Formats: sequence, structure tokens, C-alpha cells
Amino acid sequence: MHEVVNGMLEDGKPIVDDAVLGVVAAGSGSDFIRTFGLPGDVPRACQHLVGDNTYPLDVGKITYTSNGSSGTRLFANVAEAGLGAAVVARAERMSPRLGQSKYFFGFWLTLPRFKMATVTVRADRRSYEGPAYLIVVGNAQYNGGGMKVSPRSYPGDGVLDVLVFKGPKSDSFTMIPKVYRGEHVPHDHVEEFRVKRELVIEADRPLPIEADGEVLGTTPATFEVIPHPIRLKL
Repeated sequence: MHEVVNGMLEDGKPIVDDAVLGVVAAGSGSDFIRTFGLPGDVPRACQHLVGDNTYPLDVGKITYTSNGSSGTRLFANVAEAGLGAAVVARAERMSPRLGQSKYFFGFWLTLPRFKMATVTVRADRRSYEGPAYLIVVGNAQYNGGGMKVSPRSYPGDGVLDVLVFKGPKSDSFTMIPKVYRGEHVPHDHVEEFRVKRELVIEADRPLPIEADGEVLGTTPATFEVIPHPIRLKL
């Protein structure tokens, strides 16, 4: 899905008029479809490709750092900087036979060695400076094999929802079960922002970045939202 969305747009605009994205999920997480209640099995998913019912879909744009230069990618689901991206990188090296559970195991294997960072997050007119181990940028709601990590996200509202997890890392032991239900916010150790224009993330060391389950590069990074460039087939 990530590659298809990037192929559908050029300079923030669809390469053909009235572009419609149809999804038959085959990824290791298959998280994007959860926000829309689309089925995960192929026969029923194909049935959803028939008919006229569509949803106007926002797309996020990331400008990130890679080997001393900048790169740009689009994402339709969720992007992360910090621990979440390190987990995705670890999960990529694990056996595909683990399925969605590789994100769960990857998280607990990565957490002990991941160091807190000092970050600066500027979201439109608001900002946060201080410790953080994870920054989530949500267009849709789910990632990591079923975690409802950005429960306030609606991927057609022209807004990116940002969660800054300030720590301590020990919060994970009580927060993870709540993340699967989308009940982890509001929380005293989570800063929440809504971005209509631009989000900038900087840190005291390069933090890895992933989007839609693809590891891209590192911070510093800038995020923008492109309202409704394509439609999703429901």
C-alpha cells in the first residue's frame, strides 16, 4: 500500500484524475484497513473493490534525512520517529512466520537498549522540548499489528495527529495493553498535537523514522498533510 500510494501521486497531486486506491491487504501488519473496517481475507476484500462507495483520503508527506541528504516519501497510515521505527527495523529481521506477533516481540526486544532522546517538536504554533522515546504521527489509527496507537485520527479530516511519548520507558508495561484498545490517551506522559500545516521533529541524535511499516531514514524531519489527493475504495 505504501509503494502504491507513492506511485499514485507526483508533487502532491494524483498522476491521473479521480484516482482511487483499492486495498487487498497482504502486509505483515495489515493495519491500514483496520481504521476503515475493511476485511483482511482476500475474497471479501475483493468484493469491496466493486461499487461506487469511496472515502476522501488524506496523505502525509515526510521530508527526512538519509546519508547526509534529504528524502521525501508519502504515507497514508502512521509514521513514527524513535522507538517505533527501531521496532519496525528489528521486526524486519525476524521470521515472517511470526506474522503480526513479530511487532510485539520486536518491541520488547528493542525497548531495553533504546535510549531516551531530547527532542524538539514544533506542530503549527505549538511546541514541545524535552525527553521522548517515541513520536507517533497518525493519519489513520492502527499500526504494529493491531495497536490502536492514534485513536483520534480520522484520515479525511485534513489533520495529522501527533503523540509524543515522554517516558519513562517503564510506562510501557502499563500502557501497551491500553494501546491495543486505544485507551492510552489522555495521559500525563503523552503530549498531543494536531497539525494542519507543518510538523518539525529534531533531536539530540538522529532518530530512526518509519512510515506505513517501511524504515526510511532519520530525523531531523518535517511532516505535512495533503488533504484528499486520492480516494479510498470502501
